[in-house]
Amino acid sequence: MPEITMFGWFHTIIGIVALLSGVYSLINYRVIRFTDTTGKIYLICTLLAAASALALYNATGEFNKAHILAILTLGALGVGRLAETTHLFRQFSGYVQAISYTATFLFHMIPAITDGLMRLPVSDPIVKDVEDPLLKQFYLAFLISYLVVLTLQLLWLRKKEKAA
Repeated sequence: MPEITMFGWFHTIIGIVALLSGVYSLINYRVIRFTDTTGKIYLICTLLAAASALALYNATGEFNKAHILAILTLGALGVGRLAETTHLFRQFSGYVQAISYTATFLFHMIPAITDGLMRLPVSDPIVKDVEDPLLKQFYLAFLISYLVVLTLQLLWLRKKEKAA
């Protein structure tokens, strides 16, 4: 795997900031919202990470699954923002927002773990091939985690809706 460039470091650092602020938002607010400071940080950093992933594609000329995830992330950000700021989805807006914004978290984790395990430790990376079964186990764990977190969010939103 080639050395990481300065732009690659920017992409990596902004992605880490996004993930940390996203975890904080999910733990403290149960959902990611642009109206919360950490939610705003998460969403802006996620937008920058996805856009920079596509810019990295332009720089390398290689289009791969991580770039597809970046496009899905941008789409989910757009749908989530629409749900948060309009009544397009009517009474389902909160649910659409949660599904969309939380999906971006899943979309972050897949390339993050792949890149991390293929680069670290620098002298002998843990994974040498994107088809490594260890990566597939992480992907499955992330998918299950997403479904659990999303289910908890949707139940919380429903309970909040009934209380209102």
